[in-house]
Amino acid sequence: MKILRQIGWGRALCLLLLVWLVFLLFTIGYLRHEPDTQVAQRLSEALKELDSLHKKHTELNNLVLEYYIGDAQLKPEDKALLHKNLEKVIGTNIQVGYPPVQNAVGQPSTEYEALKRKLHSGILEFWWFVSSEVKKIRKEAENFSPLLASKFNNILDLGIEHKRSLIKDVSGLNHADGYASWRQNEFEELSSLIQRRLDYLQNPSDCSKAKKLVCNLNKGCGFGCQLHHVIYCFIMAYGLERTLILKSKGWRYGVSGWESVFFPLSRTCTSANGSSHGPWRANGNVQVMNLPIIDSLTPRSKFLPGAVPNDIAGRLTRIHGNPTVWWIGQFLKYMLKYQPATKQMLDDFGRKVNFQNPIVGVHIRRTDKVGTEAAFHSVEEYMSHVEEYFQQLLVSQPVPQKRIYLATDDPKVFTEIRQKYPEYEVLGDAVISKSASLGNRYSRSSLDGIITDIHFLARTDFLVCTFSSQVCRIAYEIMNALVPDAADHFKSLDDVYYFGGQEPHYHVAVLPHTAKTPQEMNLKVGDILTIAGNHWDGYSKGSNLRSQVYASLFPSFKVQPKVETADFPTYPQVPLKAPESEPVR
Repeated sequence: MKILRQIGWGRALCLLLLVWLVFLLFTIGYLRHEPDTQVAQRLSEALKELDSLHKKHTELNNLVLEYYIGDAQLKPEDKALLHKNLEKVIGTNIQVGYPPVQNAVGQPSTEYEALKRKLHSGILEFWWFVSSEVKKIRKEAENFSPLLASKFNNILDLGIEHKRSLIKDVSGLNHADGYASWRQNEFEELSSLIQRRLDYLQNPSDCSKAKKLVCNLNKGCGFGCQLHHVIYCFIMAYGLERTLILKSKGWRYGVSGWESVFFPLSRTCTSANGSSHGPWRANGNVQVMNLPIIDSLTPRSKFLPGAVPNDIAGRLTRIHGNPTVWWIGQFLKYMLKYQPATKQMLDDFGRKVNFQNPIVGVHIRRTDKVGTEAAFHSVEEYMSHVEEYFQQLLVSQPVPQKRIYLATDDPKVFTEIRQKYPEYEVLGDAVISKSASLGNRYSRSSLDGIITDIHFLARTDFLVCTFSSQVCRIAYEIMNALVPDAADHFKSLDDVYYFGGQEPHYHVAVLPHTAKTPQEMNLKVGDILTIAGNHWDGYSKGSNLRSQVYASLFPSFKVQPKVETADFPTYPQVPLKAPESEPVR
C-alpha cells in the first residue's frame, strides 16, 4: 500500500510516453530496413505483446480496486489519497463517493503552469510527428503489401487512443490540482483591471484638454481587417495615454458609423478638437495626433503587438498560454459592446438556431481568399479535425449530439456538410453566406451577418479554420477574453496565430538539434528564431538569427515562444482591485 501511495502520476505518464516512443521508433526502424515477411512477423509479435500488456494492465486495475474497496482497515484519509492517485496513475474512473479535490491553498508557481502547458503541447507535437511518419510509411506499404498497410492502420488507431488518454489526463490537472478557482479569479481580476484602465483612458474628466489619438475606421479592407486596425489604434492609445477618437462616419459597412451597431468607445470624449494637431510622432507633444495604418507606421513603436505590458506580464504568463492573444482580446472585449438592437438580433438568432454547447466553430473561407492569400482546403479536412475534437471529448464525457456552428462565404458548403455528415447538427445561416459574397459584402445585411458569425464562433468550445482569415483570428481573440485560457482551443489548417503588422514573434531554442536533411537547420540552446509556420507534423519553419539560416525546418518541440514585453504605462490612478460600488460599463 505504501508503494501505491508513493506512485507519482508524473512518473507513470513519462514512462508511458517513453514506452510508446520506443515501441513506435523500433517498429518504424524495422519496417524501413527489413523485408516484408520479417516486418509482418515482427509487427504481429509486437501487437500480440501489446495486447498481453493491456490484459495485464486490466488485471492489475481490478486487483487494486478489489483491495482498495474491500480493505476495512484503511483509514478514510488514506483511501482518499489512494483514490486520487489511482485515478491519475491508471486512469480508472473510481466512483466510491469521495469528495472532489478541495481548492489548494496559495497559488501555483509560474514554472508549474508553464510545465503543464508544455506537457500538453508536447503530447500533441509528438502525436503529429509519429502519425505523420507512420502515414508516410503506410503509403509506401500500400504499393506492395495491403496487409502490412492495414497493420499500420492498427498502429495509428491505437496510437490516437493513447494520445486522447494522455490529453485527458493532462487536461484533468486543471481540476485535480485544486487551483481551478484561483485561475478563474485571477483571470477575472486581470481582465477587470484592464477594462477599468481602458474606461479611465477613454473617459477623461475634461475632453477639451485631453490628449487624443485619432483613428480612421475606414481602412480599405474587410470587417475583420478593420477591427484589427481599431485594435492596433487602441493599443497605441493605451501605450501613449491618449484617448482614442474613432472616426467612423461614412463607414463602408454603414454610413451611420460604428455607433450604429456598437456603443461609442467613450461616454465623455468623442470629439477630435484640440489646440494643436499633428501626424504620428513617437514622442509627439501635440494634443491631437493622427495615427496611420500599422504598415505605414514610421518610426515603429515598442507598443505594437505582440508586446504585452511589463506590469502584468508575470501574472499573465502564469494564467494564459498565449499572452498576446489575451491582451488583444481585452481590447475587443471593451470595443464590442452591442447596441440594444444588435444584442436583440444576436439573442434572437441564438434562440432560432438553438445554439448550445458543446459545439465546434468551423469557419470556411472561399471566394476571394482562395488562390491569393490562402490555399483551398476541402470540407473533409475541416471535418476530420472537428471529429477528432469530439472523439477527444468523448473520453471525458458523453456527447449526446455532435454539432458545429458553420460560418462561410460559400452557401454550398452548408449543403455539402449536411449531406456528407448527417450525424452532425449544423448551425448557422446560408443567408449570411450569401451576404458575405464579394458583390454583397459592404452592406448592412452583410455587417449584421459577419457580426453574428464572429459572435457565435467566439462562443464555441473549439475553432477549426484557417488563421490566414482575419475573421477567424478575431473570433479566437474574443474567445480568449471570455474564458481563462483558450490558447489551444483551435486547429488552423494553415497559419499559426499572428497579428497583421506585428513585430517579430521570437522563439528560443531549448534543446539542440543537428540537421538530418538539407531542409533542416541546426539549433543551439539559446538560439533566437522567428517562426514562419507550424507544419503540424512535428516540424516548424523559421529563421535562425544566430546562424542566419532562413526558411528552414526544425522540430517544433525544441523551441518555446518568447513573451515580448514593453513598458506600457501602469495607470496608477486605477486601483488594482475594482471597488464593488463601481461596476465597469
